[in-house]
Amino acid sequence: MSRKRFTFENRQGHELSGSLELPDDGEADAIAVFAHCFTCGKDIRSANTIADALTRAGIGVLRFDFTGLGGSEGDFANTNFSSNVQDLEDAIDRLTEQLAAPRLLIGHSLGGAAALVAAANRDSIEAVVTIAAPSSAEHIQHLFADQSCDIQRDGEADVDIGGRPFRVTSQLLDDLDHWSRQPAIGEVGKPLLIFHSPLDRVVGIDEAAKLYKAAKHPKSFISLDKADHLLTQAADARYVGTTIAAWASRYLDLEQGALRAAGDTQRPDIDTGEVLVTENDQSFLRGLYAHHHHSLADEPESVGGSDKGPNPYDYLLMALGSCTSMTLRQYANHKKLPVRDIEVRLRHSREHARDCSDCESRDSKIDRIDRVIDYQGELSAEQHERFLQIADRCPVHKSLKGEIRVVTRSGRDE
Repeated sequence: MSRKRFTFENRQGHELSGSLELPDDGEADAIAVFAHCFTCGKDIRSANTIADALTRAGIGVLRFDFTGLGGSEGDFANTNFSSNVQDLEDAIDRLTEQLAAPRLLIGHSLGGAAALVAAANRDSIEAVVTIAAPSSAEHIQHLFADQSCDIQRDGEADVDIGGRPFRVTSQLLDDLDHWSRQPAIGEVGKPLLIFHSPLDRVVGIDEAAKLYKAAKHPKSFISLDKADHLLTQAADARYVGTTIAAWASRYLDLEQGALRAAGDTQRPDIDTGEVLVTENDQSFLRGLYAHHHHSLADEPESVGGSDKGPNPYDYLLMALGSCTSMTLRQYANHKKLPVRDIEVRLRHSREHARDCSDCESRDSKIDRIDRVIDYQGELSAEQHERFLQIADRCPVHKSLKGEIRVVTRSGRDE
């Protein structure tokens, strides 16, 4: 992805520090604004990982530091939930003026609550995503419950939040009390995707249930299993990013953005039963088209590729594996076998022909594909053996085992 600095002035006159990430070609079909958690910042690792996944799907991402945090001007002690919402609205407005109106809002923790409020106030926002978000702003009061009396008495107090000291003033408590009397912030009236971990110790999973209940359809909930509140494991953040991209494509019409991110500007005309492979760079990245489907092929970075898609042999194994699974499912359905969750795992290798008892030539290497079939359900020994034999009936398997004739001609003569 390409990254550039994006600073803007909020309504209080403070310059806020932002980072705008775009797909490699600098173009995006849609832009998202990411709101970080209460005392985090735009550069938190999980936010960077999520942004990377989104730009790969053609979605640009603006991340910025709220007032008084990170590289932004202002005093954190003078901020509150209302000012966070205002900062987020100002980010949307400045982005609209300078580049394009953002269409997606993503908020992490308290940033998720702010995103829900801001989304209701900005017409350009078409969908909202919350990650480990509370159902109301007042939820963060537990972070400084032990010092609340000191804050009310003295007007301020130093509070340890996430291992760092922050000065919290009474105006923050007053602001949270104000928001506690507002209607449920889940009533945003726009498509909503809620991520939450059942093991979150900072914002409990019950908050996600409250959000989901308050929200109107369309709404979706995805459990993050064993993830922690800050998504410190890269795999968890990457999963969130790729899932957001897939979910958002339904509401933001991201087909052209995905093609652009792959190096293509328009979908070619292809007949049914035909595939087209295009060259997207001068190395290994290739665009793959079949009817109305599109994907990428590439090679790993270790051999000079950019690792933006599976390699050709991966696709070969996927073709055989998917065909095998489909064939087995049709057989199981026809025979009414109690089989579920069929999995086919394949690996390609090359071995010396002399190690193969079925090979005619012993002087060269041959291709070998190991195929492991697993499933849930109980079959008799006879049924199990027959089930595995049916795998060889898969049409792709027959093509690979049969005689294949590849006819090559020049397309320039047509």
